[in-house]
Amino acid sequence: MLRYIVSKALNNNVIIALNENIEEVVLIGKGIGFNKKKEDVIKEETVEKLFVLRNKVEQENYLKLLPNMDESILEAIITATEMIKRKSNVLLKEKVHVALTDHILFALTRLHRGMEIKNPFLAETKALYPFEYEIAAEVVDYMNHTLDIHLPEGEIGFIALHVHSAITDKSLSELSTYSNLISQIVETIEEQLDINIDRESIDFFRLIRHVRYTIERVLKGEKMEEPTKLANLLKSEYPVCYNLAWKLIKIIQQTLKKPVYDAEAVYLTMHLQRLLVKKNS
Repeated sequence: MLRYIVSKALNNNVIIALNENIEEVVLIGKGIGFNKKKEDVIKEETVEKLFVLRNKVEQENYLKLLPNMDESILEAIITATEMIKRKSNVLLKEKVHVALTDHILFALTRLHRGMEIKNPFLAETKALYPFEYEIAAEVVDYMNHTLDIHLPEGEIGFIALHVHSAITDKSLSELSTYSNLISQIVETIEEQLDINIDRESIDFFRLIRHVRYTIERVLKGEKMEEPTKLANLLKSEYPVCYNLAWKLIKIIQQTLKKPVYDAEAVYLTMHLQRLLVKKNS
């Protein structure tokens, strides 16, 4: 059974300790540091519901955040992270503890200063990551009730990206690139077809998810066979949507800097035609 030897209790929720290999780790958990003294032993079973930061860079980054944090805020963030871990049922990447803590602190700072929190990709995030969005909504609701604050709906989208990053180990910058790309695609569709897509409609969710899977296939280099007869039919019957599909393909290629197979234009055309039919009906 593993044991940790306390080097220093930084506060009620954070301890610097040594593991059995005499490596320094940071133990994070609600109440873990209460009444703990140097050389105290913390058994492994006590740490199971807590978080251990072994990566030196993540340790240093996390410890830099502590002086700016009220104890009640830290407890709320720790509980929120436990919620994410429990509901996602996966072993979260270490970086989420630092990234999520830093993000929430920044959000609280903006809130207290009366700065507006806008999320331009909220609808896209909700459609792209419904599971993560649901978890994030519970986290924001918990934070609002616990700290007696009012984080706006836009924060749910931001935290949903942190949840997705923690589960998949994709970087936030990578996720932001995809969100921006999808937003650009939607705006281009609206402009070219002269329509306004209802962000709560099933058509919007279908379109967003299709584009998401297109991006994932492009990144993986997965090839889809092109249905030639269908391609020729769509090209002749629906030239507006077919040409727009190719314009969108070019945007995806330029952003991801990867080739996109012709078959993607065929299936994208069908989604665009569905939107156009709804507009004209």
